[in-house]
Amino acid sequence: MKIKLSKKTMSILVPITSVIIALFIAAIVILLIGKNPLSAYWVMLQGAFGGKAAWAANISKMMSLVLTGLAVGFGFRAGIFNIGAEGQLMMGAIFATFVGINLGNVSPVFAIPITMLAGILGGAFWASIAGYLKAATGAHEVITTIMLNWIAVYLTNYFVVGPLAVGQGVPKSPEIAQSAQLPPLMTVQANTLPSGIIVSIIAAILVYILLEKTTTGYEVKAVGFNPYAAEAGAISLSKNIVLTMAISGALAGLAGSLEVMAIHHRIFGDFSGGKGFDGISIALIGQNNPIGIIFAAFLISSLRTGSNAMQFAKVPDDIVTIIQGIIIFLVAADRIVRTLIMKFASPKGGESK
Repeated sequence: MKIKLSKKTMSILVPITSVIIALFIAAIVILLIGKNPLSAYWVMLQGAFGGKAAWAANISKMMSLVLTGLAVGFGFRAGIFNIGAEGQLMMGAIFATFVGINLGNVSPVFAIPITMLAGILGGAFWASIAGYLKAATGAHEVITTIMLNWIAVYLTNYFVVGPLAVGQGVPKSPEIAQSAQLPPLMTVQANTLPSGIIVSIIAAILVYILLEKTTTGYEVKAVGFNPYAAEAGAISLSKNIVLTMAISGALAGLAGSLEVMAIHHRIFGDFSGGKGFDGISIALIGQNNPIGIIFAAFLISSLRTGSNAMQFAKVPDDIVTIIQGIIIFLVAADRIVRTLIMKFASPKGGESK
């Protein structure tokens, strides 16, 4: 009997199946190096979820990953490959820092939203450059966003060794004003549970509403699905390209401002730590769905947090990189996973519609 699975069901099953397959393959690798995969995975789970400190470290990583995943995923929905979330995050952090260090005499009621808004505008401005270049000249966003990433990196380095330099050792900026800092939800040992995670979740819900319940979201998806048909339907491609990049950059910029406001309270060299590039894999695993991206970000942050503990079991933390790589490969090449799912779902196999 041929079993038909809905598109929505398949979009959930593909990432879950990919994770299971990745864990199985990684278990084989662990066995080949002479270690017990069950023990390694148990230690990884303990490292990610075994206590308040582990949860705090996990959520701290997840906070920005949700937003960079949303930034990349929103662009993908419009058919735009925003590879510049890394630079947009850094520009958001720079803008937030410049504003935040000057709000010492301002009430937190105003200082916090002003600093957050500065980061959003910084990221939106940086991404809009690539959006305008694509709309006006046809310059491919992959090239322009990668170039803008490097400019953002060197701007950050310039500011922390020049105009914003303070103290000795690692080049860094001054801390933002206390009134501009987001208070933690909980502090455990050296880890804090950032309240910024609430902002990230709210942002994901708002992006979902924007995409699924508004005219703007319909136009963005129409441009991504078929730009020629969208243009024939009187949808402005140029407007939606720039708007998509601006919203995408705003989300990445918000991630940068939250990193400053909730965790580091300043910027320094290599501030982003690759979180912008992680957004690409998170968007893929989350199937470009804002709600799926929340769970994908949680998966990646859990793997990263748990990988630190795996070293106590004398298992290289590179195993997590292998797991992540396999998941991304299988989600990207989802035809393989879909075929496996249908074979298990039906004795005779079949295809979903």
